[in-house]
Amino acid sequence: MQSTDLGNKESGKIWHRKPSPATRDGIIVNIIHNTSDYHPKVLRFLNVAFDGTGDCLIAGDHQGNIYVFDLHGNRFNLVQRTAQACTALAFNLRRKSEFLVALADYSIKCFDTVTKELVSWMRGHESSVFSISVHASGKYAITTSSDTAQLWDLDTFQRKRKLNIRQSVGIQKVFFLPLSNTILSCFKDNSIFAWECDTLFCKYQLPAPPESSSILYKVFAVTRDGRILAAGGKSNHLHLWCLEARQLFRIIQMPTKVRAIRHLEFLPDSFDAGSNQVLGVLSQDGIMRFINMQTCKLLFEIGSLDEGISSSAISPHGRYIASIMENGSLNIYSVQALTQEINKPPPPLVKVIEDLPKNKLSSSDLKMKVTSGRVQQPAKSRESKMQTRILKQDLTGDFESKKNELPDGLNKKRLQILLKGYGEYPTKYRMFIWRSLLQLPENHTAFSTLIDKGTHVAFLNLQKKYPIKSRKLLRVLQRTLSALAHWSVIFSDTPYLPLLAFPFVKLFQNNQLICFEVIATLIINWCQHWFEYFPNPPINILSMIENVLAFHDKELLQHFIDHDITSQLYAWPLLETVFSEVLTREEWLKLFDNIFSNHPSFLLMTVVAYNICSRTPLLSCNLKDDFETVEDMQAKVDQQRVEDEAWYQKQELLRKAEETRREMLLQEEEKMIQQRQRLAAVKRELKVKEMHLQDAARRRFLKLQQDQQEMELRRLDDEIGRKVYMRDREIAATARDLEMRQLELESQKRLYEKNLTENQEALAKEMRADADAYRRKVDLEEHMFHKLIEAGETQSQKTQKWKEAEGKEFRLRSAKKASALSDASRKWFLKQEINAAVEHAENPCHKEEPRFQNEQDSSCLPRTSQLNDSSEMDPSTQISLNRRAVEWDTTGQNLIKKVRNLRQRLTARARHRCQTPHLLAA
Repeated sequence: MQSTDLGNKESGKIWHRKPSPATRDGIIVNIIHNTSDYHPKVLRFLNVAFDGTGDCLIAGDHQGNIYVFDLHGNRFNLVQRTAQACTALAFNLRRKSEFLVALADYSIKCFDTVTKELVSWMRGHESSVFSISVHASGKYAITTSSDTAQLWDLDTFQRKRKLNIRQSVGIQKVFFLPLSNTILSCFKDNSIFAWECDTLFCKYQLPAPPESSSILYKVFAVTRDGRILAAGGKSNHLHLWCLEARQLFRIIQMPTKVRAIRHLEFLPDSFDAGSNQVLGVLSQDGIMRFINMQTCKLLFEIGSLDEGISSSAISPHGRYIASIMENGSLNIYSVQALTQEINKPPPPLVKVIEDLPKNKLSSSDLKMKVTSGRVQQPAKSRESKMQTRILKQDLTGDFESKKNELPDGLNKKRLQILLKGYGEYPTKYRMFIWRSLLQLPENHTAFSTLIDKGTHVAFLNLQKKYPIKSRKLLRVLQRTLSALAHWSVIFSDTPYLPLLAFPFVKLFQNNQLICFEVIATLIINWCQHWFEYFPNPPINILSMIENVLAFHDKELLQHFIDHDITSQLYAWPLLETVFSEVLTREEWLKLFDNIFSNHPSFLLMTVVAYNICSRTPLLSCNLKDDFETVEDMQAKVDQQRVEDEAWYQKQELLRKAEETRREMLLQEEEKMIQQRQRLAAVKRELKVKEMHLQDAARRRFLKLQQDQQEMELRRLDDEIGRKVYMRDREIAATARDLEMRQLELESQKRLYEKNLTENQEALAKEMRADADAYRRKVDLEEHMFHKLIEAGETQSQKTQKWKEAEGKEFRLRSAKKASALSDASRKWFLKQEINAAVEHAENPCHKEEPRFQNEQDSSCLPRTSQLNDSSEMDPSTQISLNRRAVEWDTTGQNLIKKVRNLRQRLTARARHRCQTPHLLAA
């Protein structure tokens, strides 16, 4: 058994060497899924489903990983990650690449395995979906949960109907019957109803099972033809219902070890016309047993107590079984390997021929036994004959009734009546009738064993002896002949075997198993005595034909005898080619309709009939060469006819191919229209969603813009408020600064005024002191003068004049010194004021230092005391000096006013300069 670990791979091979499943377990491959993360763990598979072809399946694990396994192409691919466990799968939709998956969130999704995209998302269930059933047409699907079942249209993925029930009555399963338009609903109270799919009209209800065998149904299965329903539950009994008769017709008891049935599924067969006979029963012990419903015989089983099965799915063609094991792995079984012991090939024909002398049986005895199934009785008395006839009549009646009953519900007598009335079977049902008449075993295992042996040495160069234009037909013929040669060695040396097999190979070239079994059945039943004189022609068969011809047309037989024409010339070529070279396709098919429906001797009668029908040209031939010349001409005519027939068939095939392709084109166009409608609906839905999204995005953008504008307005308001606040603060600060500056200027002004007043007062004090000193001196001098006048009026005029001159000179010098002192004092004060104004103009925002100190350098001002008062001034000089002193005081005051005005202008300009930056900033 091979084992494959998917790991973290998204694609790869399922097996790395050609699988060879053992007969015991039949496992092709075991698939596991282990992760290689930091914490490695096993991902358990939960569900599995096959597609319509049966060669591909999908499986989902409990983490939502969906894998597709192509058993024919030996590939696996990870097609979807749903991130949640899947509860049901369906892979048989009309669009082959799509599948349905039911998820743990109660939703159903449709994915595409090629594009790996989501096709649709269906919601509506309120509990877990455990079953998905798809209609045979692939147009509808039914999803079932414990509380409801819903019918979906898979073209539009819209819900059409919903099945509502009472909570007290739960649903077990709702599904479509195969190949029909009927829905079967099974409930927990064992009630089963059948509904019409389109109208949902209740067609019928199955009666309640008998109380003695009543079980609670939990699992169900239906045959492919929809006739038989199998139901089981927590019991070892199986109930088989006939849906046509609507009654329970059989109860099967499983082994005692089976206590409950968990799953039921019929094993399909390609050629049983849907009336499946093998049923797979999965019980609580994890073992799935396959039983024959007719014989109730256990055929084979899969699984074991150590490696139990939790669920299974069988491919539609019945070749594979996919089982999910209890450990979470996935096993793929080969049905061919499991049934190999059951479908053993029949014993080789060579052994039967060799056994004839040992058994000491004559050919006539073997013929009677095989063809008619009767044994000749010895001659007896009349009484015994009557008893034998009565006994034989009863036995024969029973035997005939069994003999006429064919598989698939057909009856040989009715078919013969139909054939007699119409001369042929319907073309549509011919192959089906042939398989029933021949009762083909359809043993895939035996045929595969023969095919696996390869091409037989005897037929390696078949194309040289029998050139065929169609390479496919040549390959099928070579494979069929090789299988016959491997089946029996005698066929490797049979020269006419290709001629005998070719028409059947051409007819069944698309089903090689049926082709092989038809030829083998023909050889066993109609050609069984052809090999008694091998390698010579069957003299015994040809003698029978000659005897029949002698009975029906003695003249023709005598003509053959007269011209030395034996049966090897007029009978054997027809037999070894089974009339394929003398009849058209339609004639040949009609002929074998009758051959397969009648006694094997009918073939010999046909040879005789053909010669009798051709008696006129045969009687006209007088030489043996004429007959061989007739044979060649007949061969040429037949060849020409075959070529013409082939040409017509080719034209017919071309016409049919054209019609088929036209139908395919119409179907494709219809599919394209439907796809376009779906795409248009999806586009409309997407457009509506896009419009909604665009509208929502537009509203969101507008709201964002509005929010941004509001935020900008708030920001501007905050900025304006902040600016206003800063401006107010700056204005207030500037006002405070201006007030402080004003106060400083006022303080400086008062200081200046104080200093100026003090200086003026000091100057005035000094001038008053000088003036007082001068007056005192004058008074003293006047007193002294008066005193001298009084004392010496008699002084001389010269002395008086000299004194007056000295007094005038003294007053002039005193006036000059006072004037110089006053000028110097005013110049110094003016200079100090100008310097202070200039310094204030250059540094307007700084506090000005007082320009004058209380302590002044006394040396900078002229002192009146420094005047030389040694001489006296005359009154006129004193008056002029006083006048000039007054003018100087006026000029000094004017200068002081001008300096003050200049200082005020400079102070105002300085204030303006200090305020301008704050005003600009505001």
